[in-house]
Formats: sequence, C-alpha cells, structure tokens
Amino acid sequence: MLTPSSEFFKRLLDNLTTAVLLVDDHLCVSYINPSAEMLLAVSRVKAVGYPLENIFIDSLGSDIIKKMATTLKTAHPFTKREAHLRVGTNEVVVDYTVAALLSPKEPPALLIEMQQIDRLLRISREESILANHQITKQLVRGVAHEIKNPLGGIRGAAQLLGRALPDNNLREYTNIIIEEADRLRNLADRMLGPRKLPDLQAVNIHECLERVRSLILVEAEGEVSVVRDYDLSLPELTADPDQLIQAILNITGNALQALRENPKQNQPPQIILRTRAQRQFTIGAVRHRLVLRLDIIDNGPGIPPSLIDSIFYPMVTGRASGSGLGLSISQDIIHLYHGLIECESRVGQTVFSIFLPLENGHDSR
Repeated sequence: MLTPSSEFFKRLLDNLTTAVLLVDDHLCVSYINPSAEMLLAVSRVKAVGYPLENIFIDSLGSDIIKKMATTLKTAHPFTKREAHLRVGTNEVVVDYTVAALLSPKEPPALLIEMQQIDRLLRISREESILANHQITKQLVRGVAHEIKNPLGGIRGAAQLLGRALPDNNLREYTNIIIEEADRLRNLADRMLGPRKLPDLQAVNIHECLERVRSLILVEAEGEVSVVRDYDLSLPELTADPDQLIQAILNITGNALQALRENPKQNQPPQIILRTRAQRQFTIGAVRHRLVLRLDIIDNGPGIPPSLIDSIFYPMVTGRASGSGLGLSISQDIIHLYHGLIECESRVGQTVFSIFLPLENGHDSR
C-alpha cells in the first residue's frame, strides 16, 4: 500500500488543493495535508494522533463516525454532498468522500477527501437571485403599466359622473372611485420604482445608518434598542444617499415591525447595524477587490421557511399589513450599484446582508 511516509507521495498530497485526511483503524488521524489544516482550522500537531471525532464534526450527521467505522470493516466507500462541518463557532459546507485503504501487510485505513463548496453555492445562489429579480422586475413593471393605463380613464369618468349627479349625497360613491383609483396609481408607481437617475456623490455609509437609526428609534418609542457595530475605517462609496437610506430603512423598518408584533421573547428586542469590509469578494459572477458588507440583524421570530426564498419578490409579505414592496425596492436600489442583498433567518436571528462594491469609478447610472 502506498503510505504517506513515502517522500514523493507526501509531497504530492501536501500540494493538493483538495483537503485530505488519513485515518487509522482506531479512527485516529495519521495524516492531514495543508489544505485540510486550512479547511478545518487545525494544525498538524494538534490533529495527528488524535481521534477523528475531535476535528471532523458533521453538524447534520451525528452518526458519521459510526458510518466510517463500518466502512473500515466492509470497505464500502460513501460520499456526502453539502455536509456542514463545524469549525470552531462557524460552519463550512463541503462535499466529502470516505474510502477504505486495504493492504494484506498493514491494518486498514480510511482516506477522506473534502472539497469546500461554500463559495460555489453562494455564487450559484446569488446568480439565481439576480436572474429571478430581473425577470420579476420586468414582469411587474409590465403589469404596473397595464394597471395605470385604464386608471386615468376610470378616474376621469368618475369625475364627470360626479359633476353630472343631481344629488350631492350620490357623489360620495364617485369620490370613492376616485380615491381608490389614486391608491392604485400610487401602488403602480411604487411597483415601477424610482423614475429619476441617482444623484451620485461620495457617501459615508455610517451617515446613512445614523439617519436610519434616528428614524427607527423615534418610531420604536423605546421598545426596541438599535446597536451600532461599525468599522469606521471603511472608505466612502459613490451613490445616492437618499436611495441608500430608503433601501436600509425598508429592511430595518421590517425588523422593527417584526419585533413589535412578537414581543414575547426571552431577551430584549434588539436591532444591530454592523459594517465590515470584505476583500476579494464575489457578487454574482463578478469578483471585487473590496466590498462593503452591511448586516441588519434582529432577534425577532424569524422569517417562515416557506417565504425565505421569495421575500425579494414584489407583493410577497409575511405580515397582514405589509405591502410586499419594501424588500423588492431595496434590492432594486442596491442592484443599481452592482450590489446584492441576501437574507439568512432562523428563530431568534434574522440577518439581512447588503453587499456593495467599493471600487472607485464604477458607473451606477
């Protein structure tokens, strides 16, 4: 059997980008290559000779070590896709394959190959979000135009009818028609989105956040705290500050409503505004040298799983009083600046992440 003690094969394994673990018949690590050290955030000194279960922790597969022991006995390999491995306080998503290495002169061993796929999954998800958003936006704009076309005629006819009625009491009904036509027109205008070009200027994102924070605190009336967690070293970006404030306010306002409508919690209701810089970050299929990440975090009830994949679609909302346009408009605004909004949610924590490229000179028009 080829063993890692061979200098040639050791160099070969050490230079692979695939993470590789070799496990002995006692399910202890006998070899770990540098890619696996990086993936599992563990040094060779702390891994070799120690039980595999100390460093290989599958969050969704509690019996995985038993399954590996079975592979040692039966020599039947297996593969697991999109496994979540716990690394410290974080999780990484990997595909991994476990195969038995058998030799008549040596005890059996296991070879574990791991390929991290977090980035590939995120790129695929972002491309899907962007593509679906563009298709939906065109569809909604077409519908909005079709709604607005007959509304002018309906409103005008109601006005003429109101003037011709002999009884003023009957004009109440024509006034209702006019008011409802105006309401539908305003809704169609919101569906169509901003009509003017953005007023581009150098913007400090924290000034926008402070404006949003002051508005939310006034509306919250002391019921919800808004915590700052800013990276003040972030450079300015080129954008329309009013549009950014609207995009952030739509999301933060939703968080406030969710917290106020579900007051029964084990901890005080709270919204966190967090800014960070991320380098060499991919948005969709484009890799950016420097990206601003803005997280809006609340400890509310979370978003139902049935809605999480469609919350950025127009007219989709989890609240009876919601219009379903706020998040769609926010995604539209952020997309103007080649950015993206993502969401992760579970009970007790919902995170909306806004990603905005910070390269100078991009044309948002």
